[in-house]
Amino acid sequence: MRKQIPVVLVAGFLGAGKTTLLNHLLHNSSGARIGVVVNDFGSIGVDAMAVAGQVDSMVSLNNGCLCCAVDASGLDGMLARLSGADLDVIVIEASGLAEPRGLIRLLLASEHEHIEYGGLVEVVDGAEFTAVRAEHPELADHVRLADLVVLNKIDRIADGVRETVEELAQGVPVLGVEHGRIDPALLFELPERREEHARQLSFLDLSEEDTADEDHSRHAHARYDSVEFESETPLHPRRFMEFMENRPAGIYRIKGDVDLGLPGHDKKYTVHTVGAFLRLRRSGWAAGERRGTRLVLIGAGIDGETIGKQLRSCEEPDPSQVDSQAMLPVLRFLPEE
Repeated sequence: MRKQIPVVLVAGFLGAGKTTLLNHLLHNSSGARIGVVVNDFGSIGVDAMAVAGQVDSMVSLNNGCLCCAVDASGLDGMLARLSGADLDVIVIEASGLAEPRGLIRLLLASEHEHIEYGGLVEVVDGAEFTAVRAEHPELADHVRLADLVVLNKIDRIADGVRETVEELAQGVPVLGVEHGRIDPALLFELPERREEHARQLSFLDLSEEDTADEDHSRHAHARYDSVEFESETPLHPRRFMEFMENRPAGIYRIKGDVDLGLPGHDKKYTVHTVGAFLRLRRSGWAAGERRGTRLVLIGAGIDGETIGKQLRSCEEPDPSQVDSQAMLPVLRFLPEE
């Protein structure tokens, strides 16, 4: 079965640092193949020129906002051009004038079978936050819509700005960075290095040669938190879904497999979340595979001990006694089979 490619939306007002963040991802992709949709507002694609030559596959949309210029079918056409290039992730860098709500709706309405929603990353200018918010009061709404808020330029941030952004975010994780330096592993899965014996040098190969002797200590990524949870005891479906739908503030991604153990529902349930978006897939346990729940939770400022206790409280030692109706919250998030 062909993998689905996550599509990450990067939004933010003019000057926030979207292109800087994108260039950082391209330079630090660890072998991931990245496709890009660059949405410049204007006939001259300045942002597109800033990333061209560094990217595995790119579509540039000039002179119009993506959320206004295309519908879901038009976006599907763009994504189709990229998805055939054996990519690991597609990043859409939106125009500084784009409306994030419209972008999210476009992507969720996509009928392209090989792409999936990878989350909305809202880049906020920490140095000019007060002025930008005064000019664009809708900034507060954009922050609340995000799955991850990247508070850029924290080396030049004014007192109280971070606290204000965290208050506006209402539980959405806020990651403070300099120069857009976000770890790509926070946004998408980094693949194992491909063993290719004969191929043309990529931009990544060339950039690694150029920077082999460089001191990378000054390129440190912004830190984030990761919590691992494992259990051999099945989880109660209703209690687990209550945790998933009311997960603690600061969690950005949850990924892994869950064992619910109910008679008739004892398959493996693969979980993936990006912000508030939740997806479940059901499959059989592989021959010899150890049954159990194994989850990784990623975010900013999360309390690992509390999360572990909350998940441990979902354990159900005797799933045979659980009413099958308890599966209804799980079934809501499964694709039609």
